[in-house]
Amino acid sequence: MSVDTELSGNLTPKIDRHSFARQFDLSGKVAFIPGGYGAIGEAICWALAAHGANVALAGPNKAKADALGDALCADGYTGQGWELDARSVSSINEVVADVTSAFGHIDILVNCVGIQREQHFLDVTEDVFDEMYETNLKSAMFLAQAVARRQIDRGAGGRHIHLLSVRSQLALRNRGYSAYCATKGGLLMLVKQHAMELAPYGITVNGVAPTFIQSERIRPHLEREEFRQFILSRNPLGRIGEPIEVAGVVITFAAAAGSYITGQILYVDGGVTASQ
Repeated sequence: MSVDTELSGNLTPKIDRHSFARQFDLSGKVAFIPGGYGAIGEAICWALAAHGANVALAGPNKAKADALGDALCADGYTGQGWELDARSVSSINEVVADVTSAFGHIDILVNCVGIQREQHFLDVTEDVFDEMYETNLKSAMFLAQAVARRQIDRGAGGRHIHLLSVRSQLALRNRGYSAYCATKGGLLMLVKQHAMELAPYGITVNGVAPTFIQSERIRPHLEREEFRQFILSRNPLGRIGEPIEVAGVVITFAAAAGSYITGQILYVDGGVTASQ
């Protein structure tokens, strides 16, 4: 009896065993990563490229976007940078159109756009709150809309992945996080709603929510021993996460391995949200 015949009566439906090797293959896919040259964004760009995707990254600093695009090309991958003002809907539409023109289509959106401006509750100003809303939440809406319109027209499905934070679920004592928590919490529900509205078109929408991850941005905080010990003491795994650990989850959502997952938020946090 052949192996195929032997297995056919045991697997419902029959599994193509060769497909397992392709579960994380992104060959020929086009990935658009706004906010792609920060610590986590850059790791995601390299991970997508390493798995075969063509990478289009964008951000407000064109020199940084171009430098990462050039570095990807120098390593034998396909990468290109664009200047993007994520707070401007016209800029979003223009860049998405340019990326589509350059690569033919966009299969994967990985939204890494986000800022934090800390202000205690009684000191929150309208201009800072508006900046946080426009950058962290409004941009996600219109980046997703611009990409989804083209994906729907193409009729080949797609993947949307948004970077959130544990602050989409957890508030923070003794710190001024009103705007940040509000916008990340709003983004959580945007992910879920977009997942429902885009499901009929074969477009999945998910979120990745890290806690503190090693980067130049948080390095000054971690160099303060008292703060570092506070962070480590509340983390069940007892360490700071690495950008590659966030990138791995993004690859899962972007690849065939994540094809039946939508409307979900995965917390990359060493167990912080499970224990709070």
